[in-house]
Amino acid sequence: MGVEIRVEGLTKSFGRQVIWQDVSLTVPAGEISVLLGPSGTGKSVFLKSLVGLLKPDRGHIWIGDRDLPRLSESKLYETRKLFGVLFQDGALFGSMNLFDNVAFPLREHTRKRESEIKRIVLDKMEMVGLLGAEHKLPGEISGGMRKRAGLARALVLDPEILLVDEPDSGLDPVRTAFLNQVFLDLNAQIGATFLIVTHDINTARTLPDNIGLLYQRHLAMFGPREMLLSSEEPVVRQFLNASKVGPIGMSEEKDESELEAEARSGQDPGRLPPIPPQQMPSDGLIRAGMHAPGAWCAAHGVTPPPGSFVDEQGRDWVEEWPRYVASMTEAAGMAGSVPSRPGRTDPSRRRYDAGAES
Repeated sequence: MGVEIRVEGLTKSFGRQVIWQDVSLTVPAGEISVLLGPSGTGKSVFLKSLVGLLKPDRGHIWIGDRDLPRLSESKLYETRKLFGVLFQDGALFGSMNLFDNVAFPLREHTRKRESEIKRIVLDKMEMVGLLGAEHKLPGEISGGMRKRAGLARALVLDPEILLVDEPDSGLDPVRTAFLNQVFLDLNAQIGATFLIVTHDINTARTLPDNIGLLYQRHLAMFGPREMLLSSEEPVVRQFLNASKVGPIGMSEEKDESELEAEARSGQDPGRLPPIPPQQMPSDGLIRAGMHAPGAWCAAHGVTPPPGSFVDEQGRDWVEEWPRYVASMTEAAGMAGSVPSRPGRTDPSRRRYDAGAES
């Protein structure tokens, strides 16, 4: 199962340039969280700080009961084994085939026999759909396959936390959708904590359990998916609508004169788009981190944008969800037991009544 990440008052700068300051958030254990933000807001720096590659100026990063910035080198080395990292370009060794790339962490950090390494590597490659491609070189495969090979390598030490840096970078929308499905299925299967940095709005709207937004050198918002997708904050509306109107400018933020000119002209970043139903794992079972559609909005008295939670078939998932959960429970009962997997609980004992979540 995954480990909770708790960040308190984190600040990072390079010289006089403040990247972000006083960032506080909690990434729930075993759930999928996404971090959004305009280019240049330090999202990748944030991931590097979480894994201890960069040391913050001040603040705390609690991984379980360990405060990362205050660990000795030996304890930091051990704590890093809790992490798997998927870099933007996969970061594969070009001279090694995929098998050796994926096996590298096992050979570097363990004393396992080659027979056991082979079993683990092939298992992880099968999990990401690359079984049969283990003898190919990185230069012989597509960008999407390189991403999946990097993901298999990130999984070989059975991490409890998976950090993913812009997985959609260099991929077309179709491959991005397939990769998102891999993330969902992996989370359902292994129950690890996922934190994904992305610019892809569709990914942020359909994939995660929680969303955060970095902006103007601070964390503008972090919480359940519906909280951000129903927010009327100008920067959120602008980002979700990919609009030129709003506080985000080409260099990061607009100055006061630009914002005043937009206000005088009556320009608006537009209404928030409807909140789509959350993407499901391939097996159709409920992940531990999933929330009932509309539950957060109902609990907090928020009216979501019109058309929210309606899928392509016209089904309203606020109404459909109780029936879906009941049908799963009935199917499990007929089978004699509730299907089990790491990161999943009995749907009959989940918290899916409207208004039950905070």
